[in-house]
This record gives sequence, structure tokens and C-alpha cells, in this order.
Amino acid sequence: MPHDADSPSPFHAGEQEMQRRAGKREMAETLGRRMIRPFMPDEHREFFAQLPFVAAGAVDADGWPWATLLSGAPGFAVSPDPEHLQVSLNGTAGDPVPTAIREGAPLGMLGIELHSRRRNRLNGRIISAGPEGFTLRVDQSFGNCPQYIQERDLTPANDAAPAPPQAFTTLPPEHSARIAQADTFFVASHIPAGADPGREGVDVSHRGGRPGFVRVAGNTLTIPDFRGNNHFNTLGNFLLNPRAGLALPDFETGSLLLLTGTVELLEEDHPDVTGFERAQRGWRFTLHKGLWLESALPWRTGPGRFAPQTLRTGTWAEARTNTRTSGK
Repeated sequence: MPHDADSPSPFHAGEQEMQRRAGKREMAETLGRRMIRPFMPDEHREFFAQLPFVAAGAVDADGWPWATLLSGAPGFAVSPDPEHLQVSLNGTAGDPVPTAIREGAPLGMLGIELHSRRRNRLNGRIISAGPEGFTLRVDQSFGNCPQYIQERDLTPANDAAPAPPQAFTTLPPEHSARIAQADTFFVASHIPAGADPGREGVDVSHRGGRPGFVRVAGNTLTIPDFRGNNHFNTLGNFLLNPRAGLALPDFETGSLLLLTGTVELLEEDHPDVTGFERAQRGWRFTLHKGLWLESALPWRTGPGRFAPQTLRTGTWAEARTNTRTSGK
């Protein structure tokens, strides 16, 4: 059942503080207690079982969070009961997330169906793991709205063998260009043991916008934070542990760009945020390490059909114009 009035808050200290800053603390607590469950309802269990991929977030041995996409034929993720999810691994060599999946480790998962724009979140802890897959025990399960998800139809593809991973610590120009044109990425964040006692965990979330919504300058990305569900799962984690893992899929080639690095939060009155349409605040990511996994995904798709909310957001080019016009 959802959290009752006598149980601890479903939100940790960082999430609660971000909710206070936004003036949404009481509302978020009320809705969170209704929405966030320590088990998966049947519709979520059925939802995960028919997906061809899930986003996942984990933490490597040095404490750096990574995000990725785990793929398989529908049924590769199944729920034997409301408290558990079993996932078969068909991992790409060099992907740090499968390497970090071990018994006792926290893991964040996001089921997302691109053609319907449905998504459901699942955070928990791994209770068994091996080369073929793992079982996750549910800590938190909740739905998310379809805002900013670009609608896409996936086509299976097995036409190219994955290439060896390419590691880098400085963004190559070709990857900077990919990021600058991206309309979708996934972000993993992590609160380590001790940051908020008893609340260690990993979360992975979706971010979407019009191409140009991520600004690239050298090794630094600046990302607006659009209006959402006021849970502040990602930014609340950043407040306690300013590290992030990003996964940017190249939908046309099936390749994955994975990044991990440090984060700086930008409040709503920051000059880099004020001119950006629908941005309440933002964050700045600085690269620590990156990986390029070519042909890592067993499916392809073309340009997405923009969500209505996406079309109402801005780009950094527009933000510069808005800022000059307003005199800020």
C-alpha cells in the first residue's frame, strides 16, 4: 500500500529541501505518500514485461554514477511478484552498469515505452546477480507523467556487431555535436550511505527537450530543468551528492554515449536559466569520463514526434535572445 501518515516520508533530505525551495513541499509530500509504493502494482509489472529496453543507473567501484539502456526481447524484464523484478542481461562489453550490478548494490530503473510515452520508475536493491541477469527488490515504485518524451517507434536491428568501447576524458567534437542536437537523454544520480542515514539509493530519470536544449561548452553541459512532478528526485540527489551519469542514445545508429561527472545546481534566478522558456532552474555537468558504445542497442528508430510540452520549451539560442531583450 502507499505510505501512511505514520510511516517515514518517501522523500529523503535532499528531495525535501528542493521541494521547500520550490514552494512545493506540502503538496509533494501529500502526493508522494499516495503515489510512491514499496511494491509494483500489477499494471507496472505488466508494463515492464512488455518493454524492449529499460534505462538503468548504477554506481561503479569509485563512486561514480552511470546510466545506460538495458535491452532484450520483450519479457527480458519480468516481475515474479510485486516486490521483485528479474532482468536478463545481454550487456555490451565495456558498459559500466552491468559491471556494477552485484548483490547488495542499489539500482535505479526507468521503464519507458516510446511509442506511447508511458513511463514508470523503480528503485531498489539487487538481491542476486550473475552473468545472465539479476533480481531487484523493490524499494520505491511510482509512475511518471509523459511530459517531454518524444514519441518513437522502434525497429529490431541485428545488422552490426558492437564495436569495442571508446573511452575519453575530453569530449571529442563529434560527441559534442551529438549532444548539442539531442532531444533525449537519461540521467542517473546517487545518494551514498551516510548522506541521509538509511536512504542510500540510485535513481535514473528521463530528460527531453527540443534539439539544442543541452548547451555544450568544452567538457561542460548546461541543462535546463523543466516543470515536472515536483518530486525533485534527481536534483534532490544532486544536492546531497553532486555527481551524475548521463546516457545519450543515438537512435539512428543504435549507439550509446555514456558520461559521468560532477554537477553544479543553478537556482531559478541564475542568469543561465532566466531566459530559458519553461525552465524553473538548471544544472551544469562537467565531464569526468565518457564512453562511446557503437551499435550497442538491438533496435533503431528515426526522429521523434515531439510531445506537446516539448514544443513549448526553449533552446539556448532562444534563451540568449530572451535575455538580451529583457535586459537581464
